[in-house]
Amino acid sequence: MVLVRQEIGDVLRDFRQRKGRTLRQVASRASVALGYLSEVERGQKEASSEILASVADALDVPISVVMREVADRLALSEGITIPDTVPAELMVHYGQEFGDDATESQQFKFADRAASAVVSQSHLRSGLSKIRN
Repeated sequence: MVLVRQEIGDVLRDFRQRKGRTLRQVASRASVALGYLSEVERGQKEASSEILASVADALDVPISVVMREVADRLALSEGITIPDTVPAELMVHYGQEFGDDATESQQFKFADRAASAVVSQSHLRSGLSKIRN
């Protein structure tokens, strides 16, 4: 079983290393104890949302990007494929709500709903979710 805290730690470490920063630099910039951040990266501690936001900010990475990477890795470990594009069958179903002149916010809501539908469909097929009456 994959622990969410381990995936979060791995993602934070990967971003830190890609940015070429040391644990000490990120901990200092995020105002987090070095030992604590080390434990978070190793998946030994659960970080609060405030700590995660502070560390993401220290890495100059939006928290949404960090969490998306965590979600993508979790989905992969669960055998769920989340497409980067909206499947055609969902475009037909959901795309009628918005015309070609949809705002960016409307397009995001549409893409978010479509992605949720893909995950829900995948969960139903794999037996992870059940439809309640």
